[in-house]
Amino acid sequence: MRFRGIVLPAAAVALCTSVMAQQPAPAAGPPQPGGGRGAQMADAGAPLRVLIYAGLKTHAPGQHDYPQFLADWSKILTERGAYVTGGLQFPAARELASADVLVIYKGDAGYLGTEDRAALDSFMRRGGGIVTLHDALCGPEPEAFAGIVGGAKKHGEVNYTLEADVPYTIVDTAHPIMQGMTNFSIKDEAFFNMTWSKAPEIKVLATATMAATPSAKGHEGEVVPQIWTYEKSLAPAPTGLPYRAFVWMQGHNYENFALPNVQSMLLRGIAWAGKRPVDSLMTVRPQRGGGRGRGTNPAAGGEGRGSRGGQ
Repeated sequence: MRFRGIVLPAAAVALCTSVMAQQPAPAAGPPQPGGGRGAQMADAGAPLRVLIYAGLKTHAPGQHDYPQFLADWSKILTERGAYVTGGLQFPAARELASADVLVIYKGDAGYLGTEDRAALDSFMRRGGGIVTLHDALCGPEPEAFAGIVGGAKKHGEVNYTLEADVPYTIVDTAHPIMQGMTNFSIKDEAFFNMTWSKAPEIKVLATATMAATPSAKGHEGEVVPQIWTYEKSLAPAPTGLPYRAFVWMQGHNYENFALPNVQSMLLRGIAWAGKRPVDSLMTVRPQRGGGRGRGTNPAAGGEGRGSRGGQ
């Protein structure tokens, strides 16, 4: 997974400093420990507070476009009633303290300093959700990051197929995140040689068979989880609340974020990780000033760039 130059569009820089100013802060505070069932599940009527941790642009054009994700998905989520903040640096503890779910689309997010890991630990202890996309789960200590989201990969190892078909088999069609989804295939990058959490284990939603590419030599034909959930509590109740993680291991080719079935799955996954009804982000809300958003279903509008294909 070689990095092929770093580019930071001026628009992305402006976005990082203006995202928080675009929306009024919601009145609801973070879930409080010891609050019984109400503390386990967030208030479904309050805006879902999403914090996006993106990175600098890497790889070839159309690949690993982390700043574009920050721009596109801030809009997509805001149109659906979420309160969205974000940037290209790991969020400060105060930012995590006011978020319901942290969405990470940044290469090698497993590199966490002591202060950042402590802030993330506090976020998870109060039940904050985590969504990681593509190589966010890569880092120097996969065992540690696997303990956060259920699975991780070692930085520097050849553990990817690269520019190949990723044929998904949906193994849990009953899970709310996967509702209505059937087996499908995209051109992207799949990972193998994973380090997995043992206690608890992940809940596999979809697997893929590794393609016969030069980088996957000796691993072609292996069936490896590529989409999963992970639930864990870092402290016993009532001081600690269980948190949820949702992982989609693809996103190497940025256009795949615009696929209607993928976009719907990610919206449900973000809502699920934030302990909201899974369909709470599926409807585009009326805009201020009397205007209305386009459509009521991501499959109908295709808000992202380069929409192609479907379920």
